[in-house]
Amino acid sequence: MAATSVIASSTVAALAYANAKFGISNDLWAVSKAIGARIWLKRLEAADRINIFYIFEKWAKDPKAAHKTFLLIPNDAAKADRKTEWTYAEAYDLILRYAAWLENTHGAQKHEYIAMDFTNTPAFIWMWFGLWSLGAIPVFINHNLRDRAFVHSVRVSTTRILFIDPDVREVLNESTLAGLGPDEKGRAVETVVIEPEIEQQILAQTPYRAPDEDRGGVTQLDTCLLIYTSGTTGLPKAAKVSYSKALTSCKFMPILLGLKPTDRYFTCLPLYHSSGSILGILQVLGPGCTSVMAPKFSQRNYMRWVSETKADGIHYIGEMCRYLVNSPPTPYDRAHKLRFAYGNGMRPDVWQKLKDRFNIPTIIEFYGATEGVGITFTHSRNNYTRNAIGRQGLLVRNLMQTWVLVKYDHETDMPFRDPKTGFCVKCDTNEPGEVLNPIDAAHIEEKFSGYFGNETASMSKVMRDVFKKGDAYYRSGDLLQRDAEGRMFFSDRIGDTFRWKSENVSTAEVSEVIGEHPSINEANVYGVQLPNHDGRAGCAAIVVAGEQQLSDSLAKDILNHARKGLPKYAVPLFLRLRKDVEVTGTLKHQKVGLRNEGVDPTKIGGDEIFWLDVGDDSYRKFTEKDWQRICDGSAKL
Repeated sequence: MAATSVIASSTVAALAYANAKFGISNDLWAVSKAIGARIWLKRLEAADRINIFYIFEKWAKDPKAAHKTFLLIPNDAAKADRKTEWTYAEAYDLILRYAAWLENTHGAQKHEYIAMDFTNTPAFIWMWFGLWSLGAIPVFINHNLRDRAFVHSVRVSTTRILFIDPDVREVLNESTLAGLGPDEKGRAVETVVIEPEIEQQILAQTPYRAPDEDRGGVTQLDTCLLIYTSGTTGLPKAAKVSYSKALTSCKFMPILLGLKPTDRYFTCLPLYHSSGSILGILQVLGPGCTSVMAPKFSQRNYMRWVSETKADGIHYIGEMCRYLVNSPPTPYDRAHKLRFAYGNGMRPDVWQKLKDRFNIPTIIEFYGATEGVGITFTHSRNNYTRNAIGRQGLLVRNLMQTWVLVKYDHETDMPFRDPKTGFCVKCDTNEPGEVLNPIDAAHIEEKFSGYFGNETASMSKVMRDVFKKGDAYYRSGDLLQRDAEGRMFFSDRIGDTFRWKSENVSTAEVSEVIGEHPSINEANVYGVQLPNHDGRAGCAAIVVAGEQQLSDSLAKDILNHARKGLPKYAVPLFLRLRKDVEVTGTLKHQKVGLRNEGVDPTKIGGDEIFWLDVGDDSYRKFTEKDWQRICDGSAKL
């Protein structure tokens, strides 16, 4: 009996070790939930109930759920004398009033693309679901866009009408109105600003529930939304969001987060982006819980809002967390009931600081993109998965292979192909490589919806003949690496990696090291071209904590810090001192403008540039004479 007990104990211990090492239970959980979500989607499709309006309607008509809070706005974040809380039943009533106005006044129809340019207001949601209730397809315009980018985004959607939040009415000027006027085929875009008097007209409507046939006949692969890319490398592209992707956010993601019917889920990210809409609002529809929405991120008010609204989880984007850990202490830092923080892009130098300062038990980090074909994620409760964006256990890595890392050629900015075979080469363990996702070569649209009205951009994301003739893979545009235990880590965005001294420099790695210096609040790293020099030299646009000057002692300390944490070739040659770092609407660093300006003193506005000359032991002020030395070739870097 004793021997049997020992064997049993040894077996249990061995199984536990194998499970921890190879991530078996994690894989089985993820695969089972994914399969369950697919079965659910098939059932909705068979019942002709793919439209997400039906999920909202279910909660609004359920006697046990109708009077639960659906949407909550922090009191001081709402407009004066405005309501701050809506039940599912109240929200449903408003959605149907918007639907009535959209159809009666503007003739909104099934399958029609209709654009809306709104800030984070309740009206955004009423308009959005009102269009869905009619079978129309909402087009979310980034409310930060102006001039050419704004006109382009509206026009490419083919919308005939644009509804505009009065808070961004200034977007309509002489130039943009001309751009939205009659085109070569005589088609113009009507613009309607939802002024208070129009809002009153909407609210005066009799609620209208369109017949089921207006929402019917769609499949999970059909487009339900257009959401635009940030446009950091050109004009924004309209990513087609399928019903399956949006529905997965209603079904699978709440399970991933462990959302309960009584939970409150806080987001301040812009609804025009998938982060705020698909991963923010739609998540609560799974368990029928409460969405807490702030109009925008506020470094000063964030934790107070979280505390006062009794949020159970928060939704982040990476750089938002940096602002939080760099903010002055508040009485609300730990006066909350948060169980988790969920999002993507958390920088390694911020991760633990956020957990420690705000006492957040779990970080749920995911990796994916609006137009992407898959996600990976990790629940980080300890140091084992800290900084990871996901973990693939033995089963997923070897049986499913939905994520493949291939060697990347920085000279051609393309995945490396073996000269002998012509095929791509998989990365070794811990080797950075581009993420590719397999897709059906004959049915690309089943996984990758592509960009609306831009076939060239869509096909640029598809790579063929990767491992064998005729296959097809989706290109993520990101470099990741995977360790021996299946943990995946973000390395860099393709285009952000640059070559200097014949070496590849990761901007993410340099940003992490520079950002860990206690006197630096932010570091945006990029490569700049220099006359008479190959490749790009590293430049870090930095925001110094508490002061706007870079003293001699601080400049020297930053250099010593960089040299300790980075290879010699990766230490930034230049520092650009800034009062703030320009970001997109989702708080991602803007690099293109800075990269184009370079370090020419005549092109950098009021910023100061510091540089590391050969033989120097500290950064010093970069002058026009120094620039001329580089231009005439006398500076040897």
